[in-house]
Amino acid sequence: MTKIKFPSAYTILMLLTVLMAILTWAIPAGQYQMETNETLGRMVPVVGTYQTVDANPQGIVDILMAPIQGFYDPISYAARAVDVALFVLVIGGFLAVVTHTGAIDAGIAGTMQRLTGREKWMIPILMGLFALGGTVYGMAEETIPFYALLIPVMIAAGYDSIVGVAIIMIGAGIGCLGSTINPFATVIASNAAEINFMEGFALRAIILVLGWIACVVYVMRYAEKVKHNPELSIVAHQRESNLDHFLHGKQQKTPEFTTTRKVILAIFGITFVIMMWGVSIAGWWMAELSALFIGSSIVVGIVACMSEAEVTESFVNGARDLLGVALIIAIARGLVVVMDNGNITHTILNYAEGLLGGLHEVAFINAIYWIEAVMCLVVPSSSGLAVLSMPILAPLADFAGVSRELVVTAYQSASGLPNLVTPTSGVVMGGLAIGRIAYPAWLKFIGPLLAILTVMVMVLLSLGVMLG
Repeated sequence: MTKIKFPSAYTILMLLTVLMAILTWAIPAGQYQMETNETLGRMVPVVGTYQTVDANPQGIVDILMAPIQGFYDPISYAARAVDVALFVLVIGGFLAVVTHTGAIDAGIAGTMQRLTGREKWMIPILMGLFALGGTVYGMAEETIPFYALLIPVMIAAGYDSIVGVAIIMIGAGIGCLGSTINPFATVIASNAAEINFMEGFALRAIILVLGWIACVVYVMRYAEKVKHNPELSIVAHQRESNLDHFLHGKQQKTPEFTTTRKVILAIFGITFVIMMWGVSIAGWWMAELSALFIGSSIVVGIVACMSEAEVTESFVNGARDLLGVALIIAIARGLVVVMDNGNITHTILNYAEGLLGGLHEVAFINAIYWIEAVMCLVVPSSSGLAVLSMPILAPLADFAGVSRELVVTAYQSASGLPNLVTPTSGVVMGGLAIGRIAYPAWLKFIGPLLAILTVMVMVLLSLGVMLG
């Protein structure tokens, strides 16, 4: 009997795009009037101005064009997919150049030797660092380079690829979910809701800390289970192929940790420090970050005394390895293009607005959370969701007797979900592709954790209403 195989990430995203195109034939087309918000410097919808417009149902040609249009056309609330995809390819080239020097292999071996018996403590430390990046500046696309670095470390430590992916994706994701001062989400949402972004900081900090603890415990328990019995790994059937793919026989042959390789690892680390400084302080984005990693690749090649052919060949081969990830990012953006071109994005938001009338305060804030959770599935950009939903939903809180800061917190907690599981997120599907993890396997792993986080957030939001 032929075993049914779950479709790849590419097929899943294209099927979702087809589904969204079908909905453009069934859901009435509509638009809010838009006005310029001087504080945000963006167009935002005006509450109470929704009206139906001429339908623009999406057909086969539109579906096929959607990934192409999403790849290079700027969307009002997000970076162009081509910028992110190019960044991914450059990252692949950079990692390949560094790997060619043997510095990463030697560093992994040295780290494992020093942490023998204490490997599990890397999990809370690293998840804390990624959570810090998430809560401070919404670390998302910037996590992609770390997968190729961390997954081999986790496999060498006796865990599996899911642990490596979970440390990064869940770590940064819980930081975004419990975002405190993230300018790309919390600050934009607060401005759109016409409140100071520090209002609600305490509750968001509590969500961040409790969520981080829950995530760390969850990942550590799974990691320990896999270490003691590899057959309990969700990807146990891939164990041998993953060892070969990620370690390339490193356990049999480890390069010597020479001074040159130590210098290269120092350059490697400094590059990422500069990246985080550039994003959070200097206002860099994908073009500047791509230039940074190209420059670092050249510096590494010079330090390692690599020939011009070695540097270029390694760089191109590394970029080729992440080409699939770059394509996933473009296809994921295509789904949003179909929604926007079909004029149903605002209609979905208007339906949400109608659901909130007359609700009790506790029911209202939890309904806001679920509405935002659904919206973030089709608008995976946190800043885009803020600009789109806050001007509509925040004023409704005044009528319900709920403070606007709680609406922002509900939005913030929901908008963190795409960083954990949403198949329309190029970051999620890209990370899983690098980790060679099928989407159903990831759902099996993260499902219980999502339930825990959802209940936790709903309880804290309800307490916020009752204590407010």
